[in-house]
Amino acid sequence: MPEQLREFELIRRLFDRQVGRNEEVPVGIGDDAAVCLVPDGAALVTATDSLVSGTHFTSDADPASVGHRCLAVNLSDIAAMGAAPKWASLALNLPHIDNPWLDAFSAAFFALADDHNVILIGGDTVRGPLSVTVTVQGLVPSGQAILRSGAMVGDLIFVTGQPGSAAFARLYADHNLSRKFYFPEPRVQIGQSLQGIASAMIDISDGLADDLGHLLHASGGGATLDIEALPVAAGVADKLSVSEVAELGLFGGEDFELCFCIPPEKETELIELSASWPVSVTRIGTVNNSAALVWRLGGRVFEPAATSFKHFP
Repeated sequence: MPEQLREFELIRRLFDRQVGRNEEVPVGIGDDAAVCLVPDGAALVTATDSLVSGTHFTSDADPASVGHRCLAVNLSDIAAMGAAPKWASLALNLPHIDNPWLDAFSAAFFALADDHNVILIGGDTVRGPLSVTVTVQGLVPSGQAILRSGAMVGDLIFVTGQPGSAAFARLYADHNLSRKFYFPEPRVQIGQSLQGIASAMIDISDGLADDLGHLLHASGGGATLDIEALPVAAGVADKLSVSEVAELGLFGGEDFELCFCIPPEKETELIELSASWPVSVTRIGTVNNSAALVWRLGGRVFEPAATSFKHFP
């Protein structure tokens, strides 16, 4: 079969499975571009991420994990804006056609897409080194997107989940935390529920220290935080020293949890709201006017060692 026909057959068999499901997509896969309808009063939010073999996953990685994560990382960005994901496009760079790999990849991709009512509306397949690029678009009421830049001095800082769990899972693949890295759960519903409550928000992909630093820089504030306040997943402290646990939580990355700020008068509302969340939420500090982010451990400023945990690969 000619290569072009094989590509069309691949798209039809694996990816053209959601056509006609949504009136907001009058034209989806099968034309030069998709047509989506944005409701009145809504703003469009767009996120794009790439996963590259050898950088973001190994060449022998479980294709189901790759299919799940390539969508999850974008859903996490949409969640951090307080938006509802709607549509996705997928570009696949493939060294060759591997049907079992593609079957597992697409099944996991669509399982997560269906969980969050995301419609695949287009994309591309080309021959080349294995990589995946996904773009997700979502909707948020106009003027209600939660930005990094909205935190004010006195706002309380919270984080969902246990930062460092994903990096720990890469160190100990047989640990019960392994799904935290290989099949992360984007906090989509939590992000939407924080509309009108959170003053600023960011997802934790590069590590809590860097990402919270980005949020505070954008907001023109700072914070002094005790590392002892960070939640730690069960079993992590059994295998690592106190300083290693701290570095993992601050610099491990790939957690795709949410870090956000709220005005202090909304804390009671947050406590009531979070009681139904599927994940814990922990207050870790308060925004101040120092314009710097300082971490303390054991009463002293924490200076991380040059270990593999910093900017965890």
